[in-house]
Amino acid sequence: MSTSTRSTPPQLSFVIGGVQKAGTSALARYLGLHPAIRLPRIKEAHVFDAPDFDDSASTEQVDRRFASHFAADHEAGIALFGDATPIYLFHETLVQRIARYNPAMRWIILLRNPVDRALSHYHMERARGSERWPLWPALLLERWRLRGHRDDFSDGSPLRHFSYRTRGDYATQLDALYRHFPASQVLILHSTALRAQPDACMSRVYAFLGIDAPARAPDFAPVFSGDYQRPGRLSPTRLLLHWLLRKQRHQLRRTYGITFDPG
Repeated sequence: MSTSTRSTPPQLSFVIGGVQKAGTSALARYLGLHPAIRLPRIKEAHVFDAPDFDDSASTEQVDRRFASHFAADHEAGIALFGDATPIYLFHETLVQRIARYNPAMRWIILLRNPVDRALSHYHMERARGSERWPLWPALLLERWRLRGHRDDFSDGSPLRHFSYRTRGDYATQLDALYRHFPASQVLILHSTALRAQPDACMSRVYAFLGIDAPARAPDFAPVFSGDYQRPGRLSPTRLLLHWLLRKQRHQLRRTYGITFDPG
């Protein structure tokens, strides 16, 4: 685990670090309603994955980058500060940066069936105008589109936009996370549990962060859901994705005992 000399403790003590399209917006909204929690005004600060991030930056320099993301009238020393940028789990370089910044960082991870995650990701990119290929070619061409961009964090990088299958390789991502952080600093939740039993999930989050549940429970209304037609369980699209992601799902089950409803 990486450590560095620091004169002041890091401001951030937790991250909602992944995964994209798994309910991190809902979790951040619920958690941000707690009076002891401070999250960026715009959910994703994107500090550790910024294209111009300096790997030699001190704790103080990283905190200064975060400063503009938080309201100026917060009470220092009272609140727990966090970030909710789901790309952080995706790449070990980002995990390493966070470990250097704060080896005691606590990670909250939401996982979603990688088939559903990939479909949601694809339709998000289509809605944004970034993706022009139909679904099947986009899935089958992903390996070639990402070639030469595996460490590319630029704003227009194919790694950010077209990593539909790669982001579903949760076992590899968790392997990297546990190389730098102990399991005691990681909380893994299922997106289906957050949707079906948000009160129970939030109780686990509060306990993990070491804070009491708020006196009044937050409104657990859904934040948003993608506006696209979801393929049926036995549709060719879903069956193709199950086949393409078979190795990732097998490795996740074998290494971490994590499985997903076939949907």
